Amino acid sequence: MTRDSPLDLLVLHAVRITGFADTPVLAHRYGLDAAETKEVLRDAQARGWVEHTAFAGTEGWSLTETGRAEDERRLAAELARIGDADEVGDVYRGFLPLNALLLQACTDWQLRPAAGDRLAVNDHSDPDWDAGVLSELAGIDRALTPLADRLGSVLTRFRGYNERFTAALARARAGEGAWVDGTDVDSCHRVWFELHEDLIATLGLDRHTEP
Repeated sequence: MTRDSPLDLLVLHAVRITGFADTPVLAHRYGLDAAETKEVLRDAQARGWVEHTAFAGTEGWSLTETGRAEDERRLAAELARIGDADEVGDVYRGFLPLNALLLQACTDWQLRPAAGDRLAVNDHSDPDWDAGVLSELAGIDRALTPLADRLGSVLTRFRGYNERFTAALARARAGEGAWVDGTDVDSCHRVWFELHEDLIATLGLDRHTEP
């Protein structure tokens, strides 16, 4: 039976997994009320857990190091309380091989080795090459669904990753290439990055020490 997370945890964690975002985006991440989200953010700011910055016409919230530690403390306490750390850890181990495939697929979307230049930029003039990448992403999409279902049965906040990935892939296959690896849309890569961050944060791991 899945469990809901408290509002203050969801807001702080939304900042963690998005990296940098404004209040409406953070509220939307978990379907929260924007006014309540702003109130929680202001409280977190007063505690030194988040900071608000603006530059080049863009503004948003990000975690401080103290906030990152607080987020991980709350996630660990939540996981201990519900008693499903082993299940999340097992899903994470199933995620890692897919992560390697996803990273390779995104590299292949960006680069297409040519004679004398193995780092040649993919200009997307070879439909067979791009079709191969999209086929690889489709395989990852299929493999993600059972893992996401298992996570969603543990905590409600884990839900939606597979649906978002599938939607991004559909747009990429329809000819919108930015939906493979774009940073300004909810692309396959962006969804995957958030899921990866969610897993390592929940389990208290470090990307740099992964297998």
